[in-house]
Amino acid sequence: MDEFTATASAPLTNPIGLHARPSVKLTKLAKTFASDIHLSIGSDGPWVDAKSIVKVMAVKAAMGATLYFRAKGPDATAALAALSDLVALGFHGQEAEASGDPHG
Repeated sequence: MDEFTATASAPLTNPIGLHARPSVKLTKLAKTFASDIHLSIGSDGPWVDAKSIVKVMAVKAAMGATLYFRAKGPDATAALAALSDLVALGFHGQEAEASGDPHG
């Protein structure tokens, strides 16, 4: 595989981990970038396409796991910054959505 131009990691802090709703948010965000983006729960892989909801959901990372990202392309650095922020910030209120409380 080609060498990737950027890497990043972020801990999963939301209680439900990387399951359905967070996976959807992650893949939707990844698809807004032109770069090839992959994620893993290990720094050495195995890597999955971060733009594939099926592959991202199959990772099934739990709270406390670290997500590793790698990207190659014209906006790789921006993509990884955005994805790392999404994960580090708990998917922007994912806990509120999971509990049914729209006000967080």
